[in-house]
Amino acid sequence: MQAVDVLVVGAGLAGLRTARSLARRELKVLVVDRRRSLSAGIRTTGIFVRRTLDDFDLPDQLLGPGIRDVLLYPPSRRAPIRLTSDRDEYRVADMAAVYEHARRAAESAGARVLLGVRYVGASRGLVRFADADPVTARFIVGADGARSRVARDLGLDVNRRSLLGAEIVHPIAPGTATPAFHCVLDPRVAPGYLGWVIDDGRHAHVGVAGYPAAMRTGIRHLLDAFAADAPGRAAPTGPVERRGGPIPVGGVLRRLACPAGLLVGDAAGAVSPLTAGGLDPCLRMSEWAAAVAAGYLRTGDQSVLSRYDGDALRARFRGRLLLRRVFAGIRSPAAAEAVVTLLRSRAGRALAARVLFGDGSFPDVSSRLADPAIDHLGGSREPGVR
Repeated sequence: MQAVDVLVVGAGLAGLRTARSLARRELKVLVVDRRRSLSAGIRTTGIFVRRTLDDFDLPDQLLGPGIRDVLLYPPSRRAPIRLTSDRDEYRVADMAAVYEHARRAAESAGARVLLGVRYVGASRGLVRFADADPVTARFIVGADGARSRVARDLGLDVNRRSLLGAEIVHPIAPGTATPAFHCVLDPRVAPGYLGWVIDDGRHAHVGVAGYPAAMRTGIRHLLDAFAADAPGRAAPTGPVERRGGPIPVGGVLRRLACPAGLLVGDAAGAVSPLTAGGLDPCLRMSEWAAAVAAGYLRTGDQSVLSRYDGDALRARFRGRLLLRRVFAGIRSPAAAEAVVTLLRSRAGRALAARVLFGDGSFPDVSSRLADPAIDHLGGSREPGVR
């Protein structure tokens, strides 16, 4: 029976980044994912914000053009609010290529990645799969999404509040328009969130997300209705792909680690409660998780695990959690129109710009890595991270 130091369940960006960091610390790491291809089952639009692009070594050729303009539309779609930054604020990535790049980086560091292997369960270090022989693992990293099976098996916290998102992605003719991020506040198609249109220079992404209980006609119907006249959408020049999945918006979970393992990415609730952005949090928390796991495995000191504390991060999100509750309460077109009217004011535009263009999307965890309880146990900081 194969034995590993760390089993990572889930080959998304959080899982592969954590695996790479752990392997660089000379641990034996195995990554499994039930998907047979990393281009299948993609559940993210792939929008990277400026702060992430500044701090992480993402390959430029995998990213679309910079986006500086955001247009906020009321339900009527009339007279959108245009917010313009003096810097590139967003770039949309080819996520299939990003995952493949992350896989190669993890394997180059020494991790082993197995696709088409479905995690079934774990008990006392023995991990079972549906499509492969079991392994023994000293530690398990749950990077298996918002509905994490690993979290339940380890007795850790699980996500209770989620949006359901869906989008269509299709190729477009290059150079048809200046890249912009179109956001539509309309509870009829996206209750509790937004409809959006954005492109990466080659593909258009048109999507909606909201609370499932309020989507009485089903998310596929709502998406098709929105896409029929979505502002800023370019005509398809090729086949249409559909994506979708849950988006946790309850904030970082409180209990993230135990002696048997820990959680990263969506499994940890590492998503901004207000904007529902999860790519920046997953990268930042992956580095922190790897340092904590390595420190614990090298010493057996459970106090190291206590540094991976969800409560400390939740305290930084009080304002966003409050705004999430306000957002969730916008359930009529009239209310949405009133909110957009408020955002037209000078104070409203400043608030919107702070949310959309601000640097505080997710707390920086580098200060936690500098703590002696972790840093000298977990090895040096991840290259490419400032």
